[in-house]
Amino acid sequence: MQRTSLVNTAHNLIKEVLHAGAIAIDATVGNGHDTLFLVEQVSPSGKVFGFDIQQAAIESTHQKCLQIPNPECLTLIHASHAEMADRIPAHHHGNISVIMFNLGYLPGGDKAIITCTDSTITALQSSSQLLSNQGIITIMAYPGHSGGDLETVQVKNWCEQLDVKHFKISIIYSSENKASAPRLFVIQKTQ
Repeated sequence: MQRTSLVNTAHNLIKEVLHAGAIAIDATVGNGHDTLFLVEQVSPSGKVFGFDIQQAAIESTHQKCLQIPNPECLTLIHASHAEMADRIPAHHHGNISVIMFNLGYLPGGDKAIITCTDSTITALQSSSQLLSNQGIITIMAYPGHSGGDLETVQVKNWCEQLDVKHFKISIIYSSENKASAPRLFVIQKTQ
């Protein structure tokens, strides 16, 4: 239940800035729930780029999005989110309205395959440069699983390094600040 409320919080924040014709990135497509949400927001003329290192995630997302009315709005990329700066066409750089991350492992998949701190930080650095003014990055982090604690700390440290003149950062917890509780990082580019 609590995780859903954080995901819903992220979706509600995104709805405020994402509109038809906009460009978005799902940095970790997983089973495609966020990807489908993003496509629904940008259709019929926008674009969503979805990344995942697991072919199973790409296939699951592809299946989930088969029935969308505007399939040309979605491009799935079987690659690490760390490669997004190279994989997103240059004319979109600086014009991305929303970038979503849902860290951890593929629900229903191999829990040993998780997002890695190094690639996540590389992807976040790229995201901060790809983002448009007033655009947002949402990062769902799960410190309660093996490796998730270190990744969450590194994401927090990365956020704290951002220039407060250009970025507004907030952290929303799913429960009373427990160390193992999921949390949502929200970064908005202010200029």
